[in-house]
Amino acid sequence: MAKTRIHEFSNNHCQTIIVKQSLSNNHSQTTILKQLACTGNMGRYRPPRPPSSKYITPEGKAKLEQELDYLWHKKRPAVTRALSAAAAEGDRSENAEYIYRKKQLREIDSRVRFLRKRLEDMVVVDSIPDDIRRVYFGAWVTLESEAGQECCYRIVGPDEIDPEKNLISMDSPLSKALMGKAIDADIEVETPNGTMVYYIIDVAYENKSTRDNL
Repeated sequence: MAKTRIHEFSNNHCQTIIVKQSLSNNHSQTTILKQLACTGNMGRYRPPRPPSSKYITPEGKAKLEQELDYLWHKKRPAVTRALSAAAAEGDRSENAEYIYRKKQLREIDSRVRFLRKRLEDMVVVDSIPDDIRRVYFGAWVTLESEAGQECCYRIVGPDEIDPEKNLISMDSPLSKALMGKAIDADIEVETPNGTMVYYIIDVAYENKSTRDNL
């Protein structure tokens, strides 16, 4: 069986998540995988991050487009109206509502600029690979620990990360370890809590709606 070894050094944010989850349940191996899916540096010093991958699923792109449409056609006009009303009340320097709405408008405009630029560069992956037994972008991967505990994750673009739905970034260490591996392969992962071995027991390329009960 093919093995991949990863030397992962977690940041403080991820370590805090692990401690909290470990205290609330006994699924320590699952929380380790969630830690490996974390990205970003939550420390005081934030070095420049490498460019994130531009790949995205069709549903992921649709979600970003919906957000952009909402911000530009609904949220921004509403905030602009509230800003105008606050400005009409008088002295703007001591007007908390005016200051808040100005800040809110800047945040919306920043997000809109980001989404427009990001969507221009996106590469939508809407095809299934020839070898569906191997892990590639968009795959749902079911893993089993040495203790027999199962967990399932989908590898998606960095703009689609959602821990609640077990969607992890293709740029995460876990995804990189899984990419190209086939069913029955195992990965060996070095974590702050020691070495963990996980086996790939299933790879599927199907819609999320069919896996809602996982």
